[in-house]
Amino acid sequence: MKKLDDFNVIILGIVYDPNKKRILIGKRENDPFVKKLKWTPPGGRVSHGEDLEISLKIKIKEQTGLEVANLGHIFSMIPKEKKNFMLIIHLCEVLKGKEKVGGNLKELKWVRPEELDDYFDIAYHPHLREYILNLK
Repeated sequence: MKKLDDFNVIILGIVYDPNKKRILIGKRENDPFVKKLKWTPPGGRVSHGEDLEISLKIKIKEQTGLEVANLGHIFSMIPKEKKNFMLIIHLCEVLKGKEKVGGNLKELKWVRPEELDDYFDIAYHPHLREYILNLK
């Protein structure tokens, strides 16, 4: 298992398909840092000195096979389950690529925004939920 720093930046992408009105999420198994974590937006830990924009796109491509456009920052938080993590969440849209599960994800699934309550059981802040439910 990788050693964590005292404080870790995690960058995540809400990959949204505006035509189908769906969000891409990935399933993790046996997460070594947050035991209850099962479903998550794609993304991951940023190493010291890494560019956030580049890191986000690389991590999403590794985990999903998709190239995305970063449409901008939508939310940041320190989750109650892991106080030494800073989650930085961006809205993303698929540019191209063929969907293929990879990285530390075991499965990919496109879900409607209102279905996320069934998948996200941790660190799903009410303001982030409201933002996602209002995507058009």
